[in-house]
Amino acid sequence: MAYQDKKKEGKASYPERQFYFPAQIVETFIVKGESHSARPLNRQFILSILAGAFVTFGSILSVLIALGVETKGIHNLLAGAGFVTGYAIVFISGAILFTEVNVLLPSYILQRKFWIPKQLMKFWVVCYLGNILGALLVGLLVVLSGSLSPEFYTELNVYIEHKMKFLSEGTKGWFQILLSGIIANWLIGMAAFLATAARDLTGKVLATALPVIIFVAGNFQHSVANMGYFGTAIFHSAEYTWVEFLLFNLVPASIGNLIGGGVLVALTFTYAYKEEINEEHFPREEA
Repeated sequence: MAYQDKKKEGKASYPERQFYFPAQIVETFIVKGESHSARPLNRQFILSILAGAFVTFGSILSVLIALGVETKGIHNLLAGAGFVTGYAIVFISGAILFTEVNVLLPSYILQRKFWIPKQLMKFWVVCYLGNILGALLVGLLVVLSGSLSPEFYTELNVYIEHKMKFLSEGTKGWFQILLSGIIANWLIGMAAFLATAARDLTGKVLATALPVIIFVAGNFQHSVANMGYFGTAIFHSAEYTWVEFLLFNLVPASIGNLIGGGVLVALTFTYAYKEEINEEHFPREEA
């Protein structure tokens, strides 16, 4: 009845949106990038450690939930769903993840009138090191706790074998990992994009799930995810050394992640919606 009355008055109302428009998402990225980079280094470091820890929990669940599943498609789907938990915790808690920063910080930089490279470089380095430390911390605690079965570590080594399969390809394999890293952070950037669009917790989790399942199922090289897998295996029975992991996986994957997040997400969307970005009405509450 109330709707009919409003319709007669020419004031028919629409339900409130449960998502942000793309330009509003970019504005939120800018605000979050500014907020994260403005924090004191010690707080940045703590939030970065937490992000590395949460992603490692996701990597552990991705192995556990798919353990013993022989059908490849279902196995990949379950592994991806397990990993979603880690990313959902990161996005909702405000922890600082290197691959999310690769989207947030370039969005912020592109809106500035001048560059502040020293402060931003510190932030990137602190975030990266914090993620590694968080991954190692969880890996060490899990191994020392003795909570997981030998079957888990056998399956974990299979995952790492997939991540390190490019080692035998030499220089070609190094660049393949870089390209795979571009794809991975493109997808994780879109996970951040979609999660930012959602206005409730359920929407954020579901939005995170779509791109994360793709990157896990496709074995694309996500640097922090790889830290999670290797950070647990290294304390138990890793088949590869830290030098091999760093030089022939983590370094090229990280470079690819920077390109995928900074160029294919931050730059493209910031440029596409630059006319609609309103600097006077940035959503500061999102920071």
